[in-house]
Amino acid sequence: MNTTAQRTIPAPLRNSENEPYFAAAEEGKLLVGKCSDCSEYHFYPRTICPHCNSDSVEWLPSNGKGVIYSFSTMRRGVPVPYTIAYVTLDEGVSMMTNIVNADPDSLNIGDKVEVVFEPTEDGTPLPMFQPLSG
Repeated sequence: MNTTAQRTIPAPLRNSENEPYFAAAEEGKLLVGKCSDCSEYHFYPRTICPHCNSDSVEWLPSNGKGVIYSFSTMRRGVPVPYTIAYVTLDEGVSMMTNIVNADPDSLNIGDKVEVVFEPTEDGTPLPMFQPLSG
């Protein structure tokens, strides 16, 4: 059940700092930042490490898999229910996202998920997650 087709997802605000992230998303790749100085991964897309303030950040591909850390399903005041969640990626960082292609009532904290890319109102794909198949 793909709920994103039934609701409009606003386009992201792209800028020079996050452009590599969105360019990779257009190719179906999820990137995370990793600091070359302190070796910590981080998310959201930015050029300064939030752990040590270094500007030695590189973009690395994520395997696109993780687990649901927390979630909430919006049901009131919206045309169709949708689920927002924090997903902890295998790389260790958590990202706020949407869970798609799933029955919201069947989701549980700890469920394994994988990235999918859903189009926004301007066509820019955003990474979202669906239950891991198989």
